[in-house]
Amino acid sequence: MADVVALVDDLFFQSKIVETARHAGVELKLCGTGEAFLAEIARSAPSLAIVDLNARSNPLDAVERLHASGNQVPVIGYLSHVQTELAERAKAAGCSEVMPRSKFTVNLATILAGAKSSATKPQ
Repeated sequence: MADVVALVDDLFFQSKIVETARHAGVELKLCGTGEAFLAEIARSAPSLAIVDLNARSNPLDAVERLHASGNQVPVIGYLSHVQTELAERAKAAGCSEVMPRSKFTVNLATILAGAKSSATKPQ
């Protein structure tokens, strides 16, 4: 079971997230498509989902479908700081938080540690 499921198709960010998760002791599942992302969330029931809002596989559709299904997993989306319209669309689609790629990168260890902490709390 993954603590975090991420929809990321950028190899640079995949490696950054994987390495940070490994150091934080977080079980991570990377997905390259929206379909794989949705299936993994259904299978794993993670405490957090991460979405590269610039992924090629229509990430907003995946977020909308996730929340339309009733799944309330928090979703953090990241994007370029100049994409203000996309940020608003992501929030409307169901992202709990949307942040610039630079802020996401700086806070990644804290974000993943928080997901790990949430995953280990008794329900």
